[in-house]
Amino acid sequence: MYQQNINNYLHQYGFESMRLKAVLFDMDGVLFDSMPMHAQAWAEAARQVGFDLTAEEAYEHEGRTGKGTINILARRCWGREATEQEELDIYEAKSRVFNSLPPAPKMPGAEEVLSRVKADGLKIVLVTGSGQLSLLDKLNRNYAGYFHRDLMVTSFDVKQGKPSPEPYLMGLRKAGIQPWEALVVENAPLGVRAGVAAQIFTIAVNTGPLPDEKLLSQGAHLLLPSMQALADAWPILYQEMR
Repeated sequence: MYQQNINNYLHQYGFESMRLKAVLFDMDGVLFDSMPMHAQAWAEAARQVGFDLTAEEAYEHEGRTGKGTINILARRCWGREATEQEELDIYEAKSRVFNSLPPAPKMPGAEEVLSRVKADGLKIVLVTGSGQLSLLDKLNRNYAGYFHRDLMVTSFDVKQGKPSPEPYLMGLRKAGIQPWEALVVENAPLGVRAGVAAQIFTIAVNTGPLPDEKLLSQGAHLLLPSMQALADAWPILYQEMR
């Protein structure tokens, strides 16, 4: 059912076969239905400093580090980079708005995917642009037993965020594996581009408002409409990847 997608991936990079050992998960929009809150928070923080950022455009920046997003907007609206203090102030304003909103619920189907991946003996790696200091606590409260600090990549671990491949390459190093031994689960165009640039089989789950083409145009090797669809597809997908 998915063999053609796998064959196309292997041909793209010249790999002989896949030997799946780990799954690398993005967080916002994959594990948590949090992107509407992030988009609202970015739009409000941007308004406070005079940036012209809509909630809709915020989805386009999903996956970047906060610093990366702020400086794109600063160059566009101010004609210069933000200072370090401005970066801190703007991100703090964004965080205040985000923290004032109701907690993001778990993404439907995400825990079923994690359960299937764990049952198949695969490593679970988190690769997020988030820099939340309480990230592991949040994951343990919502997804107990699946995530461990030594298999997490956050904004503190990399110099360049998505769409650079650095976060996913770091995830491979932490897991001790090669690109053909992993797959990426992403929901954002920049995250898809990062996974593809790291030469990892990248599954795009379109959990947000963007058209499918936004994800396919970044090179997604497989597109699914939701995390629940991935959970349903997992037994066949895993069998074919073995």
